[in-house]
Amino acid sequence: MSMYVTSKGIKEDGYYEDKYGFKGSAENNYSVPFEIHDAPEGTVSFVVFLEDRDAVPPTGFSWIHWTIANLKRTEVKENESRKATDFVEGVNSDCSKLVGKSREEATGFTGFAPPDAPHEYELRVYALDTELDLEPGFYLNELFKAMRGHVIGHSTLYGKYSNK
Repeated sequence: MSMYVTSKGIKEDGYYEDKYGFKGSAENNYSVPFEIHDAPEGTVSFVVFLEDRDAVPPTGFSWIHWTIANLKRTEVKENESRKATDFVEGVNSDCSKLVGKSREEATGFTGFAPPDAPHEYELRVYALDTELDLEPGFYLNELFKAMRGHVIGHSTLYGKYSNK
């Protein structure tokens, strides 16, 4: 059986609950829960990357909502970003010139806020045969370079969000 990912934060209609985005939390950083199933034998850690490719037309680039490295468990509960101490988080797109937050302020999850229409969000999980040498606030390019040659499995979960 192949590795797969589920989230209790996605409703039956395929949309994330309001609390994971701009309509829900005043702070807009209430992170989504997810669970990893059937990880490959030999998995040492997981990498997680949550992205909004539908953000390209309104912003000019794909929006990074969350990056995690060195996750060693198969379940992350809601709102664990910035609170959990057993995995390392990278920066999100709030660090971009569009929003202007500092690298420190933009480390961890940032909630969904599609400005133009419902957007589809990809939660990608990679099983690795090692831990990565990354510090909190790492950039996406650093993550992908570090995991090169260590991916032994992957899965993607899709969910939508609308501000309407």
